Amino acid sequence: MAQFYIKAGDTSPNLDVRLIDPNGNAVSLTGSTVTFTMKDQFGTTTINAAATTFIDAANGKVRYTWVTGNTSTTGDYTGFFKVTFSGGQIETFPNFGTFQIQIVS
Repeated sequence: MAQFYIKAGDTSPNLDVRLIDPNGNAVSLTGSTVTFTMKDQFGTTTINAAATTFIDAANGKVRYTWVTGNTSTTGDYTGFFKVTFSGGQIETFPNFGTFQIQIVS
């Protein structure tokens, strides 16, 4: 995912992401639950396992909808999505690294 930018205090646009496996294939999220976590540049968790919604579960597309307070502090952040599949297996995306999020003034 390219760097995601959002203005401080904004709750739009949503963070829409397609979760892919290490081979670049979309991961089917049908029957799973997905949460979003974001940390600041010091490693402090600012959003902890927040619920997401599905845009297209079969093709790995999810959405995190910002709420008031999520983007109040400017800076560089990292984020990841944790999927719990219907069989109980857990996988974090991206598999390598994190999503880069920048809150700007």
